[in-house]
Amino acid sequence: MSAFKARGVENPSYEDPDEKQKPDLEMSKTNGIGVDNPSYYKNPEKYLGNENEEGKSNNDNEEEEEGEEDQGAVERCVNKFYGGIHNFYKRNKKIIHYTFLGLLLVGYFALVIAACIVNFKQSLALLVLTLIAIFFFFWDLFIAKYGDKIAEALKPCQKFLDNHWSIIRWFVYGALLLAVILWLTLDTAKRGANQVIPFFGLILYILLVFIFSKHPTKVRWRIVIWGLLLQFIFGLIILRTKPGLDAFNWLGIQVQTFLKYTDAGSRFLFGDDFQDHFFAFAVLPIVIFFSTVMSMMYYLGLMQWLILKVGWLMQITMGTSPMESMVSAGNIFVGQTESPLLIRPYLADLTISEMHSVMSSGFATIAGSVLGAYISLGIPAAHLLTASVMSAPAALAISKTFWPETKKSKNSTQTSIKLEKGQENNLVEAASQGASAAVPLVANIAANLIAFLAVLAFINATLSWLGSMFNYPQFSFEIICSYVLMPFAFMMGVNYDDSFLVAELLGMKTFFNEFVAYQRLSEYIHNRESGGPLFVDGVRQYMSVRSEAIATYALCGFANFGSLGIMIGGLSSLAPHRKSDIASCGIRALIAGTIACFSTACIAGVLYIPELYCPNLLMSTLFENGTTVNTTNLMSCCTDLFKSTTMLTPKNITFTEGFNTTMLNGCCTFFPSGFNCSEVRPE
Repeated sequence: MSAFKARGVENPSYEDPDEKQKPDLEMSKTNGIGVDNPSYYKNPEKYLGNENEEGKSNNDNEEEEEGEEDQGAVERCVNKFYGGIHNFYKRNKKIIHYTFLGLLLVGYFALVIAACIVNFKQSLALLVLTLIAIFFFFWDLFIAKYGDKIAEALKPCQKFLDNHWSIIRWFVYGALLLAVILWLTLDTAKRGANQVIPFFGLILYILLVFIFSKHPTKVRWRIVIWGLLLQFIFGLIILRTKPGLDAFNWLGIQVQTFLKYTDAGSRFLFGDDFQDHFFAFAVLPIVIFFSTVMSMMYYLGLMQWLILKVGWLMQITMGTSPMESMVSAGNIFVGQTESPLLIRPYLADLTISEMHSVMSSGFATIAGSVLGAYISLGIPAAHLLTASVMSAPAALAISKTFWPETKKSKNSTQTSIKLEKGQENNLVEAASQGASAAVPLVANIAANLIAFLAVLAFINATLSWLGSMFNYPQFSFEIICSYVLMPFAFMMGVNYDDSFLVAELLGMKTFFNEFVAYQRLSEYIHNRESGGPLFVDGVRQYMSVRSEAIATYALCGFANFGSLGIMIGGLSSLAPHRKSDIASCGIRALIAGTIACFSTACIAGVLYIPELYCPNLLMSTLFENGTTVNTTNLMSCCTDLFKSTTMLTPKNITFTEGFNTTMLNGCCTFFPSGFNCSEVRPE
């Protein structure tokens, strides 16, 4: 070796045979990679790894080829057959989809027609729902195709109105005011003065909001007037027209029937005696069931469709921004923390007035998931459904008066809003996700009820202890609320005698939550229906049906101090950099939501007419006092009495619906021509 090295020194062209073999050795390991690529020596693993992977890949391909050779003829035919089907489906996917959908629709329409032929009365609801779905389907197609053309054609009219609105609006407002005055005058003459007080109460609440407005000179009266007008129209259709009243009563019955299916799960989990612990095992499971259904509707896109339609209606009439309209519409169906998720990508760009409106809408309405719980307590479903619809435009009207817009919205067209469908993979996952999402809500409701009722009991015990020092041990939180909030209740149209009870409920709702208030209201309803005494130890036990209805509307919202914390926390997590704006809107939004509920109650007070139970009216009003208090009700009840009477002989008269001969004699005295009264012999 030393000799070779010495020669190398003397002869530069000489190569050491040992050194010459090194590349050959490396080449044997790397197939020449190291020779052509000097970087191999720095990172040999990179190249060896690739070689190993290539080797594995080649081996795998060889194994697959061997596996294919081993396949039998039958297996190859099956693979070829299924491959052909798959390719055919890919080529004709759209045709197959529409064909299948068409067959389903043909089958459904055949089912509806057959059901109507066999039993039209039972099938009427299905037929009506089908016709409504068909109408909206073709309406959407029509708007999608011709909507832009119609908007373009109406632009000259819109431009004319915009240019001359400062003059035209006074004629419009004057006509509306005159129509309201005439309607109130005729209605008051027909039904008494009960409807006048809530009308002035509504004006009072609007004036209070305007006086304490953040920017009184910036109030857009179009929003206020249209908000109240939409409230009035909804209420008029639902509460004063027979089709509207029947439709919402029917809807309320269907909702109650639907919610009853919760009992199957409760009975399985808690046993046959689950209603012994009614609230925990019968009411709270309804929240889980309703949340499941809502989640499924979100997955199918039905909720998004409903919200878009209602939001569009409020936007084009009231002139509010798409964001405000969408959240207000969403609050009819979902809760105060879920509705802002509809516009989550746009929350950062909301003006402070829009943020205030979003919060106010959440306080003025309730969630669909807890609606079922209130119904299960015995609160009339029709009133709760009506209140949910009426409070949406009221929230926008009050909030935009209390905090008017001073900046231009960054999203002024509804086309910029995209409502996403559920992220679940299928309907079953959506149902499971909805049930799981309701668990924290149920726990929150239960925990709050335990805490607030305990706090209320402690406060009442403390106040009673203080009151006993002045020989007034019945002093309580309810009594304080009854006197402080009594004027607000009275201005909604509640009877004076009942206004103190309703004021108590308003205090419970505001300082605790609406669950506590509705639970107390359900006790009053139960006491009235059971026919117990009106007073026990000097304490009123129930109120009139009219007062119950107005209280239901006034309590139908999340406007309480507990919800204020939930709202601020929820919105702050969605838009962290807007936390200071959200906090600054909090108290004002809470007040706006409360007054929106009060305004809904005022509209209900103007429009609501309690359903008459004629036997009680005839016995207590006509025959015991000997005077007629309301001739319209008397005539209606006597007409019902005459229709329900069958007279075989003067002494053989049969009645239905609780009437008797004494009532018949009395009605014959006032309306002798309404029945064959000459043959009726007095008892």
